[in-house]
Amino acid sequence: PAATSPPRRRSGCANSSPYYSQSNGKLERFHQTLKDQAIRPLTPLDVEEAKRITGDFIDYYDTTRLHSAIGFIAPKDRLEGRHQQIHADRDKKLEEARRRRRIIRQALPQSDTEAETLRKRLVPVAREPQKSSPS
Repeated sequence: PAATSPPRRRSGCANSSPYYSQSNGKLERFHQTLKDQAIRPLTPLDVEEAKRITGDFIDYYDTTRLHSAIGFIAPKDRLEGRHQQIHADRDKKLEEARRRRRIIRQALPQSDTEAETLRKRLVPVAREPQKSSPS
């Protein structure tokens, strides 16, 4: 049984006022996120399932989920020093997208007359509906 159970997680000791959630806001926010994104949607039916769901969510939270406070990267990537390469890759993709948009904008007509000419070439003329002949 011990080999199949998830690894135990140790929580650090936090000195905060009891029954006063505002003194430990980051942990309270994490608990809210855990409940909103894992516990409530998956509705565990017993304690073991709740532990499994919680463990899975913590793994996701630490290794996959993007965190805005650290530049929209996962904590694991930050801790392992990959954040600079991730940001460089993103910058490269953004610059390529800007370059493509610039090329497209340059190809677009610059005046209303050019736009109207292009629209006439691209949009087929709507046919008049044929009147049905009286029977």
